[in-house]
Amino acid sequence: MTDRRGRPPHDDQLTPAEWRVVELVRHGMTNPRIAEQLGVSVDAVKYHVANALSKLGLNDKRALRLWNGVSKASALHGKELEMTGLTLGPIGQIARTVRDIKKAEIFYKEKLGLPHLFTFGNLAFFDCGGVRLFLSQGDGDESASIIYFRVTDIHAAHHELSARGVKFTDAPHLIHKHEDGTEEWMNFFEDEEGRPLAIMAQAAA
Repeated sequence: MTDRRGRPPHDDQLTPAEWRVVELVRHGMTNPRIAEQLGVSVDAVKYHVANALSKLGLNDKRALRLWNGVSKASALHGKELEMTGLTLGPIGQIARTVRDIKKAEIFYKEKLGLPHLFTFGNLAFFDCGGVRLFLSQGDGDESASIIYFRVTDIHAAHHELSARGVKFTDAPHLIHKHEDGTEEWMNFFEDEEGRPLAIMAQAAA
């Protein structure tokens, strides 16, 4: 009799745990930051990264950041690219670094009265009249804001901008899934001075 103990096989390239780690790798996070975000050990993150690299035939995390795969559980899986000409939408988000996300959340929500959209780990999002304010906890340059442009099809936009010579630093990746199943996707690139910009999109379940 065959011993079938252990975890069941997954009908996808990666397991759900591996996908969660890969999306954060593609978002540019370090192993310690990923561990903190997911509430796991750094060794667990390294284990999932190593498994993903092996399964996908990739050499390192840099290659993983640029890998353009989509989970079968995503609303974007199997979706054909909308190759109808790229139009960047209005500015959808501006990012700002804060030292203490909990204090910042109270300040922006209670003192400034901005509608709080959601918080995910050390990331908090607020609505500023249709433009989203993204706060992240860290020690980086607080003056360096990132402009995020809304697009309807993030993979088609990635394809067309790449063809125009735009240098992307990662692949389109899922950063959050709301309770109603709506997905938040992002993809980062550089301007002519090497400063970060991004495209963003939502995908309904």
